[in-house]
Amino acid sequence: MTFLEGLNTEQRLAAETLTGPLLIVAGAGSGKTRALTFRIANMISQGVAKPWQILAVTFTNKAAQEMKTRVERLLEKHFPGHDPKNVPTIGTFHSICARILRTHPEMIGREKSFVIYDDHDSESLVKRIMKERMVDEERIKPRAVMGAISNSKNRVRSAENLMKMATRPFDKTVAEIYAEYEKRLKQNNALDFDDLLLCAVRLFQEQPQVLDYYQEKWRFISVDEYQDTNHVQYILTKLLASKYRNLCVIGDSDQSIYGFRGADISNILDFEKDYPDAKLIKLEQNYRSTQSILDAADSIIEKNKQRKSKKMWTEQKGGDPIQIWHLGSEYEEAERITQEIERLRREEGAKLNDIVTLYRTNAQSRVLEEALLKSGLPYKVIGGVRFYARKEVKDILAYLRIVLNPQDSDALLRIVNVPSRKIGATTLQKLQAFAMGRSLTLGEMMKHIDMVTELPDSARSRLSQFWNLVERWKERSQKIVVSELLKEIIRDIGYKEFLTDGTEEGEMRYDNILELVSVSGKYDGLEPHESLSSFLEEVALVAETDKINREEDALTLMTLHSVKGLEYPYVFIAGCEENLFPHSRTMFNPEEMEEERRLMYVGVTRAMKRLYLVAAKQRQIFGEYQHNPISRFIHDIPEHLSERVGVEKSRVELFRVSEHDQRPKEEIMVRLTAEQKFKDGDHVRHASFGEGIVVERRGDLVTIAFLDKLWGIKKFAANIAPLEKIG
Repeated sequence: MTFLEGLNTEQRLAAETLTGPLLIVAGAGSGKTRALTFRIANMISQGVAKPWQILAVTFTNKAAQEMKTRVERLLEKHFPGHDPKNVPTIGTFHSICARILRTHPEMIGREKSFVIYDDHDSESLVKRIMKERMVDEERIKPRAVMGAISNSKNRVRSAENLMKMATRPFDKTVAEIYAEYEKRLKQNNALDFDDLLLCAVRLFQEQPQVLDYYQEKWRFISVDEYQDTNHVQYILTKLLASKYRNLCVIGDSDQSIYGFRGADISNILDFEKDYPDAKLIKLEQNYRSTQSILDAADSIIEKNKQRKSKKMWTEQKGGDPIQIWHLGSEYEEAERITQEIERLRREEGAKLNDIVTLYRTNAQSRVLEEALLKSGLPYKVIGGVRFYARKEVKDILAYLRIVLNPQDSDALLRIVNVPSRKIGATTLQKLQAFAMGRSLTLGEMMKHIDMVTELPDSARSRLSQFWNLVERWKERSQKIVVSELLKEIIRDIGYKEFLTDGTEEGEMRYDNILELVSVSGKYDGLEPHESLSSFLEEVALVAETDKINREEDALTLMTLHSVKGLEYPYVFIAGCEENLFPHSRTMFNPEEMEEERRLMYVGVTRAMKRLYLVAAKQRQIFGEYQHNPISRFIHDIPEHLSERVGVEKSRVELFRVSEHDQRPKEEIMVRLTAEQKFKDGDHVRHASFGEGIVVERRGDLVTIAFLDKLWGIKKFAANIAPLEKIG
């Protein structure tokens, strides 16, 4: 086919392999989206598949939209007779599952108007349940409970399963909260992120006729970024592909960096075990970076054992050497990075939107921001408070949620007194108690508020007036699009007056509301009620990196986890030190250390033209100064590929631990954090204060409650204090 002539040999081979199981190992910057879109277009052009028989799944809305646009352009350009209405289904796992569940809501115990809870909504619900059950948030953190519930759902485990497996008090408490959390979600006609996938899997497992329908509908399936799939996504994909086995997965085991979210690298590593007849194609030609950057990346990642081997190459031979700086402190690090950015602008004409500064933890951004503010360089931080997580935006979205789904008790509790309607906490507690005692949602109670005789007439009147507004908005939602509905709600509740209190912050918060109205206008072309549900669905599933504006001339700051899938001509990676990157908690876990190495590989391969790796000899972490050696990842880069400032020539072994070191831990000289040296409840002895018990560990700090009440509770640096474990 002539339209395939622009592909390289391996890309073309991938585009021409149209049936059966196919594994495409695609290195960073190797044009995998190009190969995937050409393959989809070729399927249609060859008559192998009708457009509606093709499903392509990826992880972000941005990637899905890019893939969809490319496929449409290819078909429009090369196949003029193609009907533009007949296009493949392309979307994220979550959006596609949401679409499936909206078609069969009764089979999962929901109404079609179900709402999707984001992480903040889920956390609020978990906190409420914990408070009702008198679970101390200081003893058991809500986020830890949420993580355990999410992990269970990703492994397709119910609350009942978790209770059966529980061996610790924490696990039993989580299982109890999990069971109540599920009950409340159902009462609220809501699903959380994990439910979208889990409920789709259970629907397919329990309703064979539904599975068969989608197997027939999508006979050809492609999954992008397959290394990032978790267990439930793996099952979902396998179920859909089991009938026709036309499954193409594309990804790179060297870029699997989301293990903490449940991603399972074995999904891509074991693909050929699941499909012994699978064809393997490697995309190793890189179109992004110089050869020196690729060689540095390869030298870092080749130490990993869990990987599909490949060797990246490019026609951009040579390239600038990697800049490696070992500086005095985090302040010197930030100042030097800022100075270099100013030089790049002044001498090389670099634009700020071509530059990104990456770091391992969000806490590192503060010092960098201070230096940038001092210099006057404009910048933006990705991964701070997300637009859709801002209080004022969440408030208005809660109004929309309650209009779409009056059973959403959490949305109701959020906005029933925002702006103030003089409905206090005592009133709400009585209302909740009344509803729970009768197994009703708050929405159901609001319809019959006169029944709640425990409330004074004034409170019932105010609640009734509020609910009359909701009922009127619900009626209006059938007649006007979501942008107009938003304007009416904002006007009816006096939200502009509530926010604009004469301060600059108030004005900025109202600007966010105006931006929300603008965004909602995207759905004005849909039927009124559909525009409301579609808008809320996109808001729930949007990712922060989807909104990065590369046209804005500002430097970007973000974590290494956030930069996946992006590229920049100039890349700075700050904090390249042992115990920070690689992170201290990975030191004695070979699998986690391999993921840290993959994270560095991802950071390095974002660079197109110039790469800077920066470390500090001294850094303040958790209020304590640490002196950590330069990262092992830097020592893995051959010296001829780099220019080094302040880096010792000899390989520094002190404080370093090989990922696969088999020696006893006691023999390894390493600076341990408090989390590594102690666990809660350990009995210790201090040279001066006597015996005590470990009550908290954070970073390098350990908190000890001493048995001698004279000394009480004290904090110590784990590596300096004269502490020994005594049992």
